[in-house]
Amino acid sequence: MSSKLRLLWTALAAVLLISGCGTSAPEDRAPAEPVAKVSFEPGAGAAEVNPAVPVKAGVERGRFDSVQLTNAEGKQVEGQLAPDGKSWQATTALGYGKTYTWSGQATGEDGKQVPVQGSFTTLQPQRTIRATINPTDEAEVGIAMPISVKFDEPVQDKAAVQRALNVQTSVPVEGAWAWLSDRQVDWRPKEYWPANTRVSVSAKLYGLAYGGGAYGLADLTTDFDIGRAQIVKADVNTHRLVVLRDGEQVASYAASYGEEYDPGRNTPNGTFIIMEKNPVEIMDNPRYGYRDVRKTWAARFSNHGEFIHENQENAAALGKVNNSHGCINLSAADAKKYYDSALIGDPVEVSGSASSMPPQYDVYDWLLSWDQWQAKSAA
Repeated sequence: MSSKLRLLWTALAAVLLISGCGTSAPEDRAPAEPVAKVSFEPGAGAAEVNPAVPVKAGVERGRFDSVQLTNAEGKQVEGQLAPDGKSWQATTALGYGKTYTWSGQATGEDGKQVPVQGSFTTLQPQRTIRATINPTDEAEVGIAMPISVKFDEPVQDKAAVQRALNVQTSVPVEGAWAWLSDRQVDWRPKEYWPANTRVSVSAKLYGLAYGGGAYGLADLTTDFDIGRAQIVKADVNTHRLVVLRDGEQVASYAASYGEEYDPGRNTPNGTFIIMEKNPVEIMDNPRYGYRDVRKTWAARFSNHGEFIHENQENAAALGKVNNSHGCINLSAADAKKYYDSALIGDPVEVSGSASSMPPQYDVYDWLLSWDQWQAKSAA
């Protein structure tokens, strides 16, 4: 074989060896998953969510570039993104019976972006119940004033409601909640409030299940002050009305109380509070034959119909004879002085009467003993 032919075969063998023993190019690999992981509370897809629960989003191994939570109308829920960008929390409560959708974007430690997405729905109550609270914000009230929460409809789960109520005081005060009806729960101290106490009350009622498919309509708060310690001592046998302020007697007014020999006209025994004050009160008592009687400087202390008020027409009896229809009569001048000194919530302690007031007319909180009061707690 010639040398040229030998070289040709050698080259051809080399080509065949390379083509037969060589490796193919590797197949394309799937790209790595983003490392950032987004989570939600409530979780995406959740249903019947209580709108009062905390609502938040978080991201692991990354941070949020943007995050929004919107309702079906496109309104954004107010919220706060943490300084490190790793969490977001709603700062307002959600609504009942609504769908909420997450949107936005997060960037992971690997630089890859992930979407913020998902939705959930909140529960739709069969009905919501409105509540009100008294005293109102920044009121100044007397030392016997109860805190009262009233509901538009009866409450079934009273214990749950009571657990949602909180009272804070500037000085220690022993007190308790008591249910006076299915629609009213009051808090009163064991003894009268200390003078000049600051009181803060919160009622976390929004989203609270009241039972029977009913839920709370809104949270309530109030901050108010207890004023000076003024007490009315009304001993019907003395024919006088005595006013004590901060432990000292500041007034003694000639008075006429209810007719002693007619149970329907007694000024009954008991501890009451000043409920309202009106410079003019129109009074009716068909049982005793009078209507549209105009009296001035009237301070109501019972919804049974008792007031401290002016009755100048009865001046001859003041300080001498009890002949009213149950109210405490004073002269015009004395009634004005007392009226000007009184606060809503001041106690009026009536004693010496032939009858006592049954605990059924507003406000009867102080007609119950402390044991009776505590027995009305639902917690």
